Amino acid sequence: MIYEIAVLPVYNDKITEFRQAFEDVVPLLTRAQGYRGHVLAQGIETPEVFNLVVRWRSLEDHTPGFEASEDHEGFMSAIQEYFSKEPTVYHLEGGAFAATDHENGDAAG
Repeated sequence: MIYEIAVLPVYNDKITEFRQAFEDVVPLLTRAQGYRGHVLAQGIETPEVFNLVVRWRSLEDHTPGFEASEDHEGFMSAIQEYFSKEPTVYHLEGGAFAATDHENGDAAG
């Protein structure tokens, strides 16, 4: 399993518009070959920075796969106007999150 981590710096006054634009193009991402899920998370200390984590079956499904597709071009063209800087993208290899017994409480409970 591969995780794509994209750090997306968004103009502070465009956060709401960015969120809507992202939701509008999610179908372009979710129909990509090898797509296994994603989360778009907004920073707490830096709310103008979003982290997009996409789970892919393989690195090749993301790059060159999705990145070379027309869907990627449409995906990026819809959201890139909201970036205050060039996004940073890197990949991690690993399994799924481990299940825990702490879902409804803390470790001390």
